[in-house]
Amino acid sequence: MLRSLSTTRHRLPFSQLKLQHMSAPTLVRHNTAAAASAKWAPGIKEDNSKGAMLRFEESLPTLPVPKLAETAAKYLKSLHPILSEEEFKKSEAAIREFVKPGGEGEKLQKRLVQRAQDPTCQNWLAEWWDSGAYMAYRDPVVFFVSYFYAHKDDRLRRDPAKRAAALTTGVLEFKKQVDEKTLEPEYMKGSPIAMSSYKWAFNACRIPAEGEDYSEKYDFKEHKHIVVVRKNKFFKVLHEVDGKQLSAAELEAQFKLIYQMAGTERAPAIGALTSDYRDNWVKSRSALLSASPDNASLIKQIEAASFVVSLDDQTPVTLEEQARQYWHGDGANRWYDKPLHFVVCENGKSGFLGEHSMMDGTPTWRMNDWVCRQIAENKLDYGNPTPRTGLPKPEELKFAINEEVNEKIKSAEATFEKLKSEHDLRVLNYQGYGKNLIKKFKCSPDAFAQMVIQLGYYKMYGVNKPTYESAATRAYKLGRTETIRTVTDDVVAWCRAMEDSNASVERKIELFRKAAATHVRLTVEASAGQGVDRHLYGLKKVLKEGEATPAIFQDPAYSYSSHWFLSTSQLSSEYFTGYGWGEVVSDGYGIAYMVNGDSLNFNIVSKHLQNERMWYHLREAADDLKEMLGVELREGEKARVVKSGEAEVKMKV
Repeated sequence: MLRSLSTTRHRLPFSQLKLQHMSAPTLVRHNTAAAASAKWAPGIKEDNSKGAMLRFEESLPTLPVPKLAETAAKYLKSLHPILSEEEFKKSEAAIREFVKPGGEGEKLQKRLVQRAQDPTCQNWLAEWWDSGAYMAYRDPVVFFVSYFYAHKDDRLRRDPAKRAAALTTGVLEFKKQVDEKTLEPEYMKGSPIAMSSYKWAFNACRIPAEGEDYSEKYDFKEHKHIVVVRKNKFFKVLHEVDGKQLSAAELEAQFKLIYQMAGTERAPAIGALTSDYRDNWVKSRSALLSASPDNASLIKQIEAASFVVSLDDQTPVTLEEQARQYWHGDGANRWYDKPLHFVVCENGKSGFLGEHSMMDGTPTWRMNDWVCRQIAENKLDYGNPTPRTGLPKPEELKFAINEEVNEKIKSAEATFEKLKSEHDLRVLNYQGYGKNLIKKFKCSPDAFAQMVIQLGYYKMYGVNKPTYESAATRAYKLGRTETIRTVTDDVVAWCRAMEDSNASVERKIELFRKAAATHVRLTVEASAGQGVDRHLYGLKKVLKEGEATPAIFQDPAYSYSSHWFLSTSQLSSEYFTGYGWGEVVSDGYGIAYMVNGDSLNFNIVSKHLQNERMWYHLREAADDLKEMLGVELREGEKARVVKSGEAEVKMKV
């Protein structure tokens, strides 16, 4: 779930996010005693003075700078399956020139290593990435940065006020663990990973600014409220009164009051201003502040809120309707700059919208999965079922607007509608099988899903093109993501064989195994900070003003190989019915996917690139893989039965 920095049209894929994509790390949930007895990687130490959540943070290793020759070799290998022979020879020459002894590559590598070794620099990439990939990005966050999760229905709470109250209660319980730093860290392969990004979850907001935005973090002790949006009107709701968190019943009463107070008429869509291009939003914010001296404090109340809950008056039913509702909504009943935004619809369905700039999808995935699980398993403490009397009522944040602000709202709404019309979204909820069967196939579920996507694309276009998958690098301080370049020679060979009627099943399986194994290896390397893209990005960043750009970066293959025709990422939860975000290039797809126990889910977004056909080809590819590997599985079962029978005969003899 992330986006390319070398394309003209950037974006995230959660994601990211692409959430974010996002190939989520395996989260090990265990108690403090078990954690204390575990043996961490060398150098990892616990500092309990930082709180349980951050106790490993200071001892995490810093993001490594890969060796120049190794990155060059990996980069060259990644180009081979996507270039013509002539193009490849030109790229090879540029790469060799770059890495030759005493060449430009060595000089830039030394600068990058020096930056990484600076004791004041916790992560050589972090500042550059936060700025270049997100804060300096000027397209709207909605459609191009934001990502969503669709929650499974809560059949006990069809009433939207009751549903909103349960969700809010769960989120506040999770928030308490973050604020108090008692949340158990996440682990990848048994070792703790960075938890620093949780800072940007609650009481935080992206702030528009000329040229480059910034994020603001507010003191949770001073801002104990959420903001609720209904009919484009904003309401401040205290979630703690007299030192006590509101119970679910008390929150439900507050939400019901908001439904009454909001009435039936829509207010001017102040929230639509946050959906606009960032430079337009900067100007609109200035106009809003100038319209009344009171507007500044109202904006701050929204930005400083713990999180936002939108009470929408739509009633989405299909998976596509729900995905669109949570991903972008109507462009008005939102404040898109908030990192945590929960959406509850008139029919009680709910979802989540995340702003991706300072936090990738794994933290919000964990939070949403935890909250939905607690609700489904009835593990939440909903507090006293009898609401306290005398609680402060919701306070409407009434903005004063003038003609200039009205015109900017109309302009933002028109821009939103145009962008919405440009995007097509389809959801493939494949019920044929899922992780349980894939494991019987003895294959990585993530690699398997990636092969489905590659084969589906090949079926549709007859070629494999540059594909992005995000890998988490949170094993390092301030770690975020690295690129997995999915298209390899092995993937191409397998896709061709799958569409070749003369290729035997055995040959197809052999090539599949090789392609999947290569993908797993690339994933491990990327998660270890040994990928290609971030290193090349860093080498280009250390170029000084006035220095000539090396041929490797002028080579058309450099931009083409990171022109993500397929931007992909995985986050899986049995408590979600979908997850997704948009494409990162105008001629590409954003495909977010979930690999659940008995199902696969693909959220397909593009600018009208015949998504319904891609939907069909992905489904066909999933069927093909099941049929292909089913042959191997059945043969294996037969062999085991025969072997078991032979053993039984020997025992009788």
